[in-house]
Amino acid sequence: MSVDENTVRRIARLARIAVTEEEVPPLTKDLSTILDWVEQLSEVDTENVSPMTSVVEMEIKMREDIVRHDNLQKQVTQNAPQSEDGFFTVPKVIE
Repeated sequence: MSVDENTVRRIARLARIAVTEEEVPPLTKDLSTILDWVEQLSEVDTENVSPMTSVVEMEIKMREDIVRHDNLQKQVTQNAPQSEDGFFTVPKVIE
C-alpha cells in the first residue's frame, strides 16, 4: 500500500503532530514501508492457530458467582477524609 504526501499531512493533522515540509517525504516512505509489511502479515496462514493471550499456557482462576447483599457503605467511607450520609464529600470543581 502506498501513502502519498497529502495522506501524511492529513494523518499528522488528525494526530495533532507538527510535521514540517522537509519531514513529509521521509515519513511518506516510512509509512508506506510499514503498511507494506503489515500487508505481508495477511498472507500468513493462521487457519489452525488458536488465539492466545499469553505465551505461557495459563488457566484463569474462577470464583463462584454469589450474590451478596452486604451493606458496606460505612466500611467504604470510614477512611475517606470527608463523608456525609454514606457518600464521599469532594470539593466542587465545576462552577
